[in-house]
Parts: sequence; C-alpha cells; structure tokens
Amino acid sequence: MRPDSEHKTEAKIMASNTPILDRVNGPADLNQFSAEELTELANEIRPLLINKLSITGGHVGPNLGVVELTIALHTVFNSPVDHIVWDVSHQAYTHKILTGRKEAWLSPEHFHDVGPYTDPTESKHDYFNIGHTSTSIGLADGMAAARDLRGGSENVIAVIGDGALSGGLAYEALSNAAMLNSNLIIVVNDNEMSIAEDHGGLYKGLAQLRATNGKSPNNLFKALGLDYMYVEGGNDIPTLLAAFTQVHDIDHPIVVHVHTIKGLGYAPALANEEAFHWHAAFDIETGAARHPNTAKTYSDVVLDELDAEIAAGAPVVAINAAIPGGFHLKKFAAKHPDRYHDVGIAEQQSITFAAGLAQQGARPVAFENTTFLQRAYDQLSHDLGVNKLPAVIVYSGGHVTGGDPTHQSTFDLAMLTNIPGMTVLVPADAGELTAAVRWALHQNDGPVAIRLPGGPADKSVAPTDFDPDRMRELQPGHDVALLAIGSMLPLAKQVAAKLQADRNITATIVDPRRVDALVDQDELAHLLANHELVVTFEEDSVVGGFGEKVSRFFGPTNVRTLNLGAKRRFDHKQTRAELMDEYKLTPETATVAIEDVLD
Repeated sequence: MRPDSEHKTEAKIMASNTPILDRVNGPADLNQFSAEELTELANEIRPLLINKLSITGGHVGPNLGVVELTIALHTVFNSPVDHIVWDVSHQAYTHKILTGRKEAWLSPEHFHDVGPYTDPTESKHDYFNIGHTSTSIGLADGMAAARDLRGGSENVIAVIGDGALSGGLAYEALSNAAMLNSNLIIVVNDNEMSIAEDHGGLYKGLAQLRATNGKSPNNLFKALGLDYMYVEGGNDIPTLLAAFTQVHDIDHPIVVHVHTIKGLGYAPALANEEAFHWHAAFDIETGAARHPNTAKTYSDVVLDELDAEIAAGAPVVAINAAIPGGFHLKKFAAKHPDRYHDVGIAEQQSITFAAGLAQQGARPVAFENTTFLQRAYDQLSHDLGVNKLPAVIVYSGGHVTGGDPTHQSTFDLAMLTNIPGMTVLVPADAGELTAAVRWALHQNDGPVAIRLPGGPADKSVAPTDFDPDRMRELQPGHDVALLAIGSMLPLAKQVAAKLQADRNITATIVDPRRVDALVDQDELAHLLANHELVVTFEEDSVVGGFGEKVSRFFGPTNVRTLNLGAKRRFDHKQTRAELMDEYKLTPETATVAIEDVLD
C-alpha cells in the first residue's frame, strides 16, 4: 500500500519567488546546493508544473511524482556525458526545466516552445523523441553496448515506470540487459499505477517488494539475473542522493526500484490519479476542467450496441490495453465484469488474446488507439489475418493531428487496409457506427477494424441498412464525384456547395464506408460512366491509403482522380489547422485544388 497521510498531504506550493531555480541553468549547477536546498528546489518546481498544466493541459500526475527523482538523478549523474533515457518521457518535464528549458514553464509566452516529450532537436540532454511506452530499457541497453564497443565509461540510465513494465518490450529488454557485463542502471519508478490502475501478475510482485522493503523472494528482476536495490523514499531527496551515489559507475546492470507517489503536491491529482494522468486545462483550486466536454462520444455508441448484444445473448468480450478512460470502458466493466479484460500496456497481447477468444467462439471487441495499435502489427496480420478469425477492433484517433510525431494518427489505413482478409470500415455517423458494429459481430469471414468517427456523436441518428459491400450515395451529380470517408463527409458537402456556386457543378457525394477494398461494382460503374473527375478525401496518409486504391481502379480509364489527404511524413510543431490547410482538406483549399484539375 501507499505511505500514510504524511505523504498524502499536498506539498507546499510557493508563490512566485524561485531563488534557487534562478541559479539553475543546467544540471551541473545542482552540485552547489545542499540536500535541503535541493528539496526547496523541488518545492519551487512543483507549482510551476501545476500552473502551466492548468493552462495548457498535459501529463499531471506522472510529472508531479518524479520531481525529486529527477533532481537527484541530475545531481549525481553528469548529463549529457552520462546518458539518461526517459521511458515514454511523459514524466520528463522537470528534466526539461533542469536542462536549460525552464522558460517554457516560467513564461506563458514560451509555454509552447518545447514539446511534451523528450526531443533531440531541443536539447543535447535528450537522445530520442519518445512518446510511446516500454522502450527506455532497450534503448539504454543499446547505448551501453555502443559505449562498450568504443571503450567509453559513462553511466547509462533508463527510467521506466507508470505501468510501462507491462509492455512486452520491457520484458525483452530486461532479459537482454542481464547479459550486459558493464554499467547499466535501470530506475523503476513504481507509483502503483499505470495510466489507470495496473493489471497483471507483475504488479503483485512489485507490491510484495514494496511491502518487504525489497526483500521478497518473488523478485522478477533477480529472476532475470539482474542486481537489485529497493528505495522506499522515492520523493525524499537525501534518500535518492544516497541511492544513486551508491550505483554511480557500477560495473554491471542493476535495477533501482524506487517507490514514488503519482500526483504528489496536488490534492486533485492524488484523489483521482487516473483522470490526472493526462488532463486537459483545469482550474487549480478545484481540479475541474476549464472546458468540460459533456458531449456524447462515439465510444458510447459502441458500448450501447455491446450492451444490446450481450442482452440478446451474444458472447461479447471487451478488451483494452491500459486506456479505459479513452473509451469509457469503466462503465462497461461495472455492468459486465466477466466480459471485460484490461491486459495492461500490451497491445500485442490484446490482439492475440482476442484471437484465442474468437477461435473458441467468443466475440472479442478490442478497443485500441491507432498510434498504439501499430505495436501489434504482427498479431493483426498473423494471429487474426492469416487465421481469418472474426475479432473486432474498434479504434480511435484516425485523424490529422499536430505537434507530436509520436502520436501522429495518419498511418492507420495504410497499416490496416493492406492486411489480407482485414475488413476496414469507416462509418461517418452514429447510425452507421451502430450498424457497422452490429454487422461485424455477426459475420464470420475474418477480422474487422472499425475506425471511430471524430467529434461528438449524435446518438439520435438511427442505424442505417448496412452492407459493407455497398457504398452510400448521399447526393447524385455529374462530372465530379467526391468520395469522402468518415469525418471527411461534412467537408465533401461543403466543397460540393462551393462547386455548385462557382461552376454550377452538382457533384456526386459518396460515403464509401469500406476502405480496404473497392467491391461495389455498381457504384464504380456509375462513377466511371458519368464523371470526368473522382476526388477522394481522407484524414490519413495518401501513400498507401484509400485514395490510392481508387486511383488504381480508374488508372486504365479516362476518368481522372485527385487524392486529398496527409503527406507521408512525421509532423512536429504544426497545428492541426495548419496541416489541414497544407493538405487541402479545408473547403477553400479543396475546392481550389479541384478547380485547378478541371481547368
């Protein structure tokens, strides 16, 4: 269990006076301070984190929990000569403050100067752009091996936590790290949480280690052949300084298991750890969101249909990989505890587990985020695709996003639509989504992926007659056909209106619904006979996406095609609005692009 109330109280939040931080412009400056002054520095940094996050939103709990741990690491080790790799790096805000980027927390005009994750383009103290989980040990293992190859002597430190140990890559890396016969320090930040509560047998072992001050014989790390040290006071500067000094320049791999408190210093984050793992802008006094979103979501539409299927006797099982909040799955779990499985941060396991369920007659529905689902590509292809198992993948995030390449959501269609036997459905509204889920749960031909539409859901939209082999023509027209998938249908309607006004063209508007294959021969024949230009709209990379399939079909004909969508690249500091304009996915830019082709 966690420490008692002495650790649960809100840490002292100072006003605006930060004299110690004023003297810190890089990690080397920390050596001038006593342990008491470093503790005061932690008390100065914590309110800066809370203040900025209350305005910009971001990872609250993870960063509040590692303030002291970060200060101690940078005091004992000599970054960037010694290499510190942060897993996920959603807990690296204090690291950024200490490594020359404090203005991004001190001055509102600089709040957006740095990204939310480590980034080598920002600082020599960052080695990787990391926004995904379970990678730090493997990266550090490789860095240590390279150091040994060139005869170096620096320390290599991997910081992992917040449930990242439940990812398969972390296990693989721990196993391989044990074979290294040189310095590697693995700091396990154990705050008793993942994004939500943790799941898996591993965490029972961690709990036993905490309860026995690291003495429990049930020690995964030692079983893998690693040295081990337990540190109970993970938010106490003197304790951490002593522990890290002890392992400095160690000549073999060691795990330093540090017990910290997620959200320390902010009462709402302590009271609701899951909600404050990542939180939108909030009121500091109450913790309430500044701009609460009470709109119905498309996840709710899916869950309503699953409730109906279960009531009708269907063997539905919901699966999630550590992000229940993103799909409101806690409500489903409360109603159907025997039908819900959270596998931890382990997308590979979620898909293979679904394959096992489907093979035995259950109807698994795996809820995934598109940028995390890519970790399970082999399982999607091999375990589901090759075996033609009727599992359903409901995924969010399929849209153009700005500012962070590690969570860029424009590669899902290229990934999924090219797996043989995988049916990929892109419903445009709540009615289509309900019908798509219903169809997917009752077919037996193979796996089905359903991309959730973006924005709020109008649950009053009635389910449509749904046949994935039939496109839906919303508006008949001539000369120009607009094929828009999912969230792009409103844009297509706006473009059609502008073409009518500009050129007196009544454009055909088509909702393809299915994007892995073009199987509606009647609609394709109609488009071929009555149009000179077919335009596709997709919030996805045009390379490998839906538009390419359409262009390939019309390539041997006299019908021209125009594919509008995202570029095949990683985007960094651009906003969504900037990207949509560049990709010609606004009413004005799309209309101009079409008129240019017509001219």
